[in-house]
Amino acid sequence: MNFPELETSRLMLTKLSTNDSHALLNIFSEEDVVKFYDIDVYDSEDQSLKLIEFFNTRFSEAVGIRWAIRIKGTGKLIGTCGFNSWNQKMKNAGIGYELSSKYWGYGYATEALHKIIDAAFSNQLPFGELHRVQGDTMLGNTASESVLRKLGFKEEGVRRASGYWKNEFHDLKCYGLLKPEFKEIWQEQTVII
Repeated sequence: MNFPELETSRLMLTKLSTNDSHALLNIFSEEDVVKFYDIDVYDSEDQSLKLIEFFNTRFSEAVGIRWAIRIKGTGKLIGTCGFNSWNQKMKNAGIGYELSSKYWGYGYATEALHKIIDAAFSNQLPFGELHRVQGDTMLGNTASESVLRKLGFKEEGVRRASGYWKNEFHDLKCYGLLKPEFKEIWQEQTVII
């Protein structure tokens, strides 16, 4: 199964490799980046190597896919995005993403996510048809909520104490996007950054 590489006007979405371990460490060592994540700040390249292996294994097992988000022209890794889970039987997937804080506020997350969601809903990915994408955010993660809303996700409610990390329970706000909704919203539009 070949890894699907994608491209936008400003970005390349490619497979992560071990050569990305140092850049990934720089991203996940930022307190602001992992504030709403179920991980602590990274402090070793070994952690980023294990994350790369985890992401690539999920793809080879056809249960998830994660792309490196790179600046077109330079290839600089600025984050990752993808489907953390992909349920072929239920035709749904859970989305995840992060960017280095140096690249926040420029529309890169929206641009990258639009591309992968469009590819998924257009059956361009190797895991089969997809009808629903879900995104979960911790309460207070307003930047992530804004990205999801720009893409057409609808808030569906709060799942109380649905997550447990960093020694505490977290309420998670659930957002959902259905294929017909996405197609209707974006049929005659382009991504506005």
